[in-house]
Amino acid sequence: MKSKNLIVFLIAALALLALPLLLQTQGNAWVRIVDIALLYVLLALGLNIVVGYAGLLDLGYVAFFAIGAYLYALMGSPHLTETFPAFKAMFPNGLHTSLLIVIPLALGLAGVFGVLLGAPTLRLRGDYLAIVTLGFGEIIRVFLNTLDHPYNITNGPKGLDAIDPVHFWSLNLGKPLKLGDYTISSVSLYYYLFLALVIVTVIISHRLQLSRVGRAWMAIREDEIAAKAMGINTRNLKLLAFGMGASFGGMSGAMFAAFQSFVSPESFSLMESVMIVAMVVLGGIGHLPGVILGAVLLAALPEVLRYVAGPLQAMTDGRLDASILRQLFIALAMIVIMLVRPRGLWPSPDHGKSLKRKGSDATPVTPIEAPGVDSPADAVPGSPSRPMSINP
Repeated sequence: MKSKNLIVFLIAALALLALPLLLQTQGNAWVRIVDIALLYVLLALGLNIVVGYAGLLDLGYVAFFAIGAYLYALMGSPHLTETFPAFKAMFPNGLHTSLLIVIPLALGLAGVFGVLLGAPTLRLRGDYLAIVTLGFGEIIRVFLNTLDHPYNITNGPKGLDAIDPVHFWSLNLGKPLKLGDYTISSVSLYYYLFLALVIVTVIISHRLQLSRVGRAWMAIREDEIAAKAMGINTRNLKLLAFGMGASFGGMSGAMFAAFQSFVSPESFSLMESVMIVAMVVLGGIGHLPGVILGAVLLAALPEVLRYVAGPLQAMTDGRLDASILRQLFIALAMIVIMLVRPRGLWPSPDHGKSLKRKGSDATPVTPIEAPGVDSPADAVPGSPSRPMSINP
């Protein structure tokens, strides 16, 4: 069995490594779709900590995505040095911060904002928590849209451009890599970076799920009052869930800014938060393979449907808008999935349905009443009527 699992693992690893090299032969557009899907996988895995593990409905998760993106954009673009003379004097050639510095900063800053969001919402549940988090996401978007005066920090609705690509020492992911006669495109190089980050995030999420912290989160999700009665510090664990989930969103935002080389407030609307929540719910709440599947499908589906909506628009002489048709198809697909699979495409397996091992013929032990006692209630005066058992 172990050798079979190892073979499956090696085949899957080789397929993932060869995927961008095969897709780039058909054009970089397909590789870009896969890259965006991996970024959404990072976002969905981070939100799964908050929604899937701790059971806290967060509709403002895109705010942490925006925080990480603008942090990388400010530290990797000439905007600050061109706007503020003080920065120009300190950094005459621009900031151009290394990725090894930006990723920890994005993790930390987004985590701090996650705790700040969680602190005033500790007593809120359900719809009330969703409304507050939704408002937080909109507040961040409005701030990014208006922080161009009196001091131009975010450049307002114009956004930030000329953002540095990711550098690994002498390797520039913004340029194709030539290996002899073979060329690996820039989007393929970003694919390998995003894939590595997804693997690390999956490992961390899996270890969290199996840890005492993860089990405490799930206890809070199932019944917060019972969890508090059992001695679980629900306040600190909720803040930890908000902080850790937000940190992954900040890291994904930093990668998004490096990949796009441009960010603007339009990229962080409410619909993005709704789509990320839909990825977690449609895939399977709290189940890592299901969350990954939901993120890949919902991220790739709009792009794939371009090839369906376009011909339909041409057949109707342009009377039907292709973008509206795409949204219609996505909505229909989501409705069908929730009707057919209400727990998600790949829900977490139910445990405890069968206590017997496969191939075991053991029969359950029947309780044996104590000798000389006519009825179980006669064993102890005033005791409830329940059988006494004798340990073998």
